[in-house]
Amino acid sequence: MPVPDELQFMVNARRPQHITAARLDGQTCVISGATSGVGLAAAIALSRGGAHLVMLSRNRQKAERVQRQLTAIGGQPPDIVMADMQSLDQVRRAAEDTLALCPRIDLLINCAGVHQTRRELTPDGNEMAFGVNHLASFLLTRLLLPRMRKSAPARIIQVNSEGHRFGGLDLDDLTWENRLYRGLKGYGASKVAQLLTVWELAEQLEGSGVTINAMHPGAVRSNIGMNNGWLYRLYSRILQRFFLKDAAISGSAIYYLAAAPEMADISGHFFHLTNEETPAAHALDRTLGQRVWEISEALTGLAAPHAVQEGACDQ
Repeated sequence: MPVPDELQFMVNARRPQHITAARLDGQTCVISGATSGVGLAAAIALSRGGAHLVMLSRNRQKAERVQRQLTAIGGQPPDIVMADMQSLDQVRRAAEDTLALCPRIDLLINCAGVHQTRRELTPDGNEMAFGVNHLASFLLTRLLLPRMRKSAPARIIQVNSEGHRFGGLDLDDLTWENRLYRGLKGYGASKVAQLLTVWELAEQLEGSGVTINAMHPGAVRSNIGMNNGWLYRLYSRILQRFFLKDAAISGSAIYYLAAAPEMADISGHFFHLTNEETPAAHALDRTLGQRVWEISEALTGLAAPHAVQEGACDQ
């Protein structure tokens, strides 16, 4: 009996995963969130595959530790660009610094993310999960995109989540001022928004040689949410110890999506690790997606006349 699309993620969690022996020698990969969990696992896999990494990090000490780790396993010493993804100004500066470092960008992995158990706002006044998980990656992608177009073929991977199935996206109350904040819903809203803009961007990029896909990294051990107090941390540690898998499976999946020749022309899809999957219906609403795109442009300043020069940072 066929499994409904809504439950396909339960099957995909147990299915065999695709792998590739393809190399990434000579390619430059920009990655956020690479100092722990899924991002670190991806950085290790990409580095072992020959890619030169540019890591966006808010903590220099942690970034330098990863830099040493990747160099020790035989990878190229990665470059470090400092950025706290809570701040859109810092994302803009990070984009400028990255473009100054990178004559070409072959891969962009947006992996930085947060999960909140209470309502908190970014310095820009956005709900924290929405600001970091969606707006920061949206802005960074748009600012780096002109360079990626020139570097084509190139690939963008949005590390999303099955958490998009929690919903929670209300365009009339993005900051949760008029609703009781619930962490899973806030997280879900940020991931729904990200998915909706993936479809829009994939359509805009048709024929450009740049692809964009989203993926769920699996139920793995990570540090996301560890900012939420001792009780959450205790619960998370117990959960991770007994029920969650090693993040290496996430790194392998991201590497496959980034390197596999058969993925070269695949764009605008959602993967559970490496298996394609149908997202929740509310994350496929293209009319809603167009509204999210316009709001995201406005909130990141991309809609302003002085900022919509998409090549402004690419001089």
